[in-house]
Amino acid sequence: MSDATPPPALLSRPLIPVASEDDAVETCHTAFPRIAAADGRAVVVHVIEKAGGAPDKASVEGREEAAKAAFSAVRDCAAEAGVDVETEIRYGTDVVDAILDAAADLDASAIVFHPRGGSWLLDLLTGDVRDTLIAESDRPVVVLPDAASDGTDAEADQ
Repeated sequence: MSDATPPPALLSRPLIPVASEDDAVETCHTAFPRIAAADGRAVVVHVIEKAGGAPDKASVEGREEAAKAAFSAVRDCAAEAGVDVETEIRYGTDVVDAILDAAADLDASAIVFHPRGGSWLLDLLTGDVRDTLIAESDRPVVVLPDAASDGTDAEADQ
């Protein structure tokens, strides 16, 4: 018999990375009904990737504005689903490291995401982030299916 504290419920405090406003809407509509059912509290993070000495791809200010738009959509979805949510911008030279650091710092119960749809080329390019995240995480990584493919209707659940 062990005196170890049992792990938290999988969706009690999930960290949800979002890349854009559209990604936030799609991910939150899929995740929040499940988190609400688990009586969880979501932490949504947007990573602004820094170039690490090289010129950044876009201005930090512009990317912060994009993060704010994504977080506005997150808060709207959270209100509809009845989920408490925190939002945070993270900065880093590696998106996966920033997500893993956020999960550790915020004591996330799991990392939850909804894969972005797209072509096989997009999957090839973004699959590295997904696969590395799954391989390197010290906590569960939950990949949510589309609401249509799992038999639920995300809008009806809200």
